[in-house]
Amino acid sequence: MPLPRIRATTILAVRTPTGAAIGGDGQVTLGNVVMKHDAKKIRKLYDGKVVAGFAGAAADAFSLLERFETKLRDHQGSVPKAATELAKEWRTDRVLRRLEAMLIVLDRDNLLLLSGTGDVIQPTDNVLAIGSGGPYALAAARALMAHTPMKPAEVVRHGLEIAGDICIYTNRSIEVVELT
Repeated sequence: MPLPRIRATTILAVRTPTGAAIGGDGQVTLGNVVMKHDAKKIRKLYDGKVVAGFAGAAADAFSLLERFETKLRDHQGSVPKAATELAKEWRTDRVLRRLEAMLIVLDRDNLLLLSGTGDVIQPTDNVLAIGSGGPYALAAARALMAHTPMKPAEVVRHGLEIAGDICIYTNRSIEVVELT
């Protein structure tokens, strides 16, 4: 009998000319059981100038976060350069290739998605979401951005709340980090 799958996240990030924010819910689910309500999936990096959110296997994500932070230091805080270098390493390294996680990284000027297939994606609309409830949060955030004057942190919080109402793997224990 296969082991139940761990599902654990909705991460949403929004960047505008006035600021940026990233947030995540706190739910970790094993099969059909909620194992944790208040997991922390957002991390400040590079002296708080960069923020990252992760989805996927927690140990894998922590490994990737450590490597990303190392790349940030190696490239003097350049998020695009650090992301590109990590993606190259992630794609070519035998151990890294097996890691099951995705990262959203954010600073005042950049919003990027890093995937295990070597992708570094910068969204055209400055909104990104990953994880089980990602599509719901993304749709909500895009609608809020288009039709309200909300600030990025408000969009992130409300988008995650909407995802939490729809996705059974997302809750309303929300953490939002804002960069201004």
